[in-house]
Amino acid sequence: MLRTATVNAARALRREKDIGSVEAGKRADLIVLGANPLDAIANTGSIEWVIKGGRVFRPSDLLNGQAEH
Repeated sequence: MLRTATVNAARALRREKDIGSVEAGKRADLIVLGANPLDAIANTGSIEWVIKGGRVFRPSDLLNGQAEH
């Protein structure tokens, strides 16, 4: 299912050279969770880190507007 939402979606958009997987030179915004969302969907709220535009943020940084340029 993850490939459908990432790699396959990038292929469908003809953008697999830029997005769709985590590799050097590709664009990727990510969230790092503190618990497995496959164990419980509520774990999607256990955000530890956000990687946006190549920068690493704590969720509180984003809420305080510190992720802006």
